[in-house]
Amino acid sequence: MKSPLTVQLLTDEASRFSEMESSHSETSLYGVTDGKAIGTYFEHRFRAYLRERYLYEEGSSSSGIDFPSLDVDMKVTRVRQPQSSCPFRSVRQKIYGLGYSLLIFVYEKTDDQSTQTGRLNILHTIFVEASRTADYQTTIGIRRIIENNGNEDDLIAFMQERSLPVDDIQALQLAQELLNNPPEPGYLTISNALQWRLQYRRVI
Repeated sequence: MKSPLTVQLLTDEASRFSEMESSHSETSLYGVTDGKAIGTYFEHRFRAYLRERYLYEEGSSSSGIDFPSLDVDMKVTRVRQPQSSCPFRSVRQKIYGLGYSLLIFVYEKTDDQSTQTGRLNILHTIFVEASRTADYQTTIGIRRIIENNGNEDDLIAFMQERSLPVDDIQALQLAQELLNNPPEPGYLTISNALQWRLQYRRVI
């Protein structure tokens, strides 16, 4: 009988699979430079690996994340520019986190001309708890204001300086909430856009 997949098992298997994949040569990867195609290849292989061993709910376009029952999304990114995008839901994601955890695989790809194969060397396998998926500079700035006895006006001015996508009413409501519930320091760099752009150099 297959056992249910847990977050602990997922992270353990991610590390194990990264070691296996780093020694695997693949003909279909030879000459491929498109990061999206490489990420899709890796994600499919990892899901197939897990499917043989565990019971778990697979993500869909409606759920938006890869492991919805565990509240974990998977990201595969190149070490040269370790970043990815995710849907924008609310400005709160930049302050309090995305609302789910991240399992990040950071790879370096090499091609072997003699065997006509490509290989993904997984340099980093990182799990970021949901509470730490906020923006580092934003959360640190807010915490510094609160620690220095800042008030609502100080927090609103900070949000305006950082061009956070909030109107005056939202900014006031958020400032009041922040004074009562300061955020945890985030580990990501998140740029403002209609899609959040997540950057991982700090967490690496």
